[in-house]
Amino acid sequence: MTIFSLRSLPLLLALSPLPAIAAEPDFFGAALCQPPYSLGNATALYEAAEKIAKPDTSGLGAAIYHLRKPIERDGFVTQDVMFGGMAVGVLIQGEVAAQLAERYDLKPESSRLLGSSSLGFARLLPDADQGMKDMGLIAIVARQGPALKGRTLLACEFVSDEDRVTMEELEGATPD
Repeated sequence: MTIFSLRSLPLLLALSPLPAIAAEPDFFGAALCQPPYSLGNATALYEAAEKIAKPDTSGLGAAIYHLRKPIERDGFVTQDVMFGGMAVGVLIQGEVAAQLAERYDLKPESSRLLGSSSLGFARLLPDADQGMKDMGLIAIVARQGPALKGRTLLACEFVSDEDRVTMEELEGATPD
């Protein structure tokens, strides 16, 4: 006696619990502010990274997660996801800030982040994507510097109005 026929197979497959396929989030997309930065998105990405690897918190004042396999997009390669302050990013192999700027229409930054960035570019998101505009601004940034050891940070970054004003004041201050 046959319990099911080939005609009933689609119904059986639809009713059978299938194991969930756990795909890594689009960390590269998140670094390009796709979707735009929000506390909810950043938390979800952080929790996903925590399930993939243990963070390296030994440098940069950030948590860096080494992915199981490299991610390549638009000719750029990364295997590290970075969470720091109010930013979600990836560390791109090589010092390629200028190439990232060209590819993603970023403009030179006037600030060098008090010497921590030797070359930096940024682009504010359009007003429609500034979901936290009452508190600050969201931008895509590409930065390279000595602390990154041959890598370039590509990140979606939220900077509060207070932090922006403080940074501008510090950048304009001259030593006595």
